[in-house]
Amino acid sequence: MAKPFASSADTAEKTETLEILADGVYALTAEGDPNVGAIEGEDFIVAIEARATPVAAREWLAKLRQHTDKPVKYLILTHYHAVRVLGASAFEAEHIVASEMTRKLIEERGKEDWDSEFGRMPRLFKDPDSVPGLTWPTQTFTDTFEIALGGDRGKLDLAFCGRGHTAGDIVVWHDKSKTLFAGDLVEAEAALYTGDAFHMDWAAGTLDKVKAYRAENLIGGRGRVPRGLAETDAAIEQTREFLKTMIDKVGTVHRAGGTLKQAFEATHEALFPKFGRWPIFEHCLPFDVQRLWDEFDGIDWPRIWTMERDREVWAELQD
Repeated sequence: MAKPFASSADTAEKTETLEILADGVYALTAEGDPNVGAIEGEDFIVAIEARATPVAAREWLAKLRQHTDKPVKYLILTHYHAVRVLGASAFEAEHIVASEMTRKLIEERGKEDWDSEFGRMPRLFKDPDSVPGLTWPTQTFTDTFEIALGGDRGKLDLAFCGRGHTAGDIVVWHDKSKTLFAGDLVEAEAALYTGDAFHMDWAAGTLDKVKAYRAENLIGGRGRVPRGLAETDAAIEQTREFLKTMIDKVGTVHRAGGTLKQAFEATHEALFPKFGRWPIFEHCLPFDVQRLWDEFDGIDWPRIWTMERDREVWAELQD
């Protein structure tokens, strides 16, 4: 029997949990749905990630408003994927900050990604008609960006750690609370989506730089919030294990002259015992393997996913 396409059959609402990690440091998790967060400055808020629609974003803001009524001055987007950015208008932020590469990716493939992700994960797009259009950053940077929080709240350091989940991912570091918002560069007990990734870079130098922060709180793209160095290291190494297993299995089949389908089956068999029951595993893996196969074919820059291409790859590998 064919598997339902991507997450189209995932219609159950998830339980959301707002965690206060330190004074004025918030994370909202939702059983494997995309995580979001916020950090209070002296007289403003820095929000991190925007959700898929303004309606969904306002639900998160309503929870945050139970703790603070400060205005959102900065909205930080760790990368360009639609479920992370299209709700931006709800924040009425003075500044929307992302990497310069993320801005270029929005220009190159933002509309196609919007259509693709809506087809793959329709439940996340609450009231899709509320999305006013593509989200464009108002401030971009190449390597680093600093936000002073004022008073005794310290500062935020934004940084590009190398190509990974996309070509433009950034992390957000709050040294005062030793908290790292890593976006989808790290997942804690959730499967990886790597359809736009650079697997070899990500599994090596990029994750090494993420680990070097020695975070005591780590908010990844999905999954729970690891606390303490042992847990944050474990989340990073679990992410690396997923990537390295994929690289090993897909690479072995590719070098042997096998097929994409054989690479998918070998990778699925290797990953399933540990990762198979984690959120979005079956959804992600066909797109993950196709992208990694492309890398072994010498295609450095990820091909753009469209609704049509999504369905073709799914039909080839999961049906």
